Amino acid sequence: MAKIPVLEIFGPTIQGEGKVIGRKTMFVRTAGCDFRCSWCDSKFTWDGSMKDEIEMMAAENILAQLRNIGGDRFNHVTISGGNPALIKGLQSFVDLCEANNIRTALETQGSQFKPWMRQINDLTLSPKPPSSGMQQDLPRLDEVILQLDVSRINLKVVVFDDADYDFAKMIHHRYPDIPFYLQVGNPYLEEHVEQHTAKLLERYEQLIDRVTADAEMNEVFVLPQLHTLVWSNQKGV
Repeated sequence: MAKIPVLEIFGPTIQGEGKVIGRKTMFVRTAGCDFRCSWCDSKFTWDGSMKDEIEMMAAENILAQLRNIGGDRFNHVTISGGNPALIKGLQSFVDLCEANNIRTALETQGSQFKPWMRQINDLTLSPKPPSSGMQQDLPRLDEVILQLDVSRINLKVVVFDDADYDFAKMIHHRYPDIPFYLQVGNPYLEEHVEQHTAKLLERYEQLIDRVTADAEMNEVFVLPQLHTLVWSNQKGV
């Protein structure tokens, strides 16, 4: 059985992003990504800086470690990255969660499809805006969405600037029937940033003001990156 490249297992904590923001969850962070976003807050998953920390794990061992850490204090697991959609071997872990009545969440940029993604309970597709430095392949995103049950997915775009907001609006109108979330970007990625929470809240308020004034964005949700408001850029929470 294929093993899964795991960098971190932690929790219980809360989900800080997307549709399930605030949801109590455990995290399994996988290694590897096909994008290199300029503002990525998890570069260690793909830049080689933590390659010696990667552990190749069977699904049963991941679940055992989740229970060792979280005990009976969870019934929801977020599969994070990097881009977990690169990993075919996650099928066995998703099957195992399903068999144990554990709900799953996943966020991916929509560049890859794996059949096990149809089993994810809370699936977020997060195409990357211009500030990321990446070129989102929209026809490929179309193909990925066509292979999924649209009633079980949502879209999220992170917004740092005007170009990102225009990109977000384009994505929203390209897929008008899929729930759509805007999330304010976090440009303050250093370990210790003075007034970090206040700065993020100011950016969040600016995004709220822009959306509420925009008649073309009446069907959207505007989110902060909740865990950064509480814990700044601390890992493992």
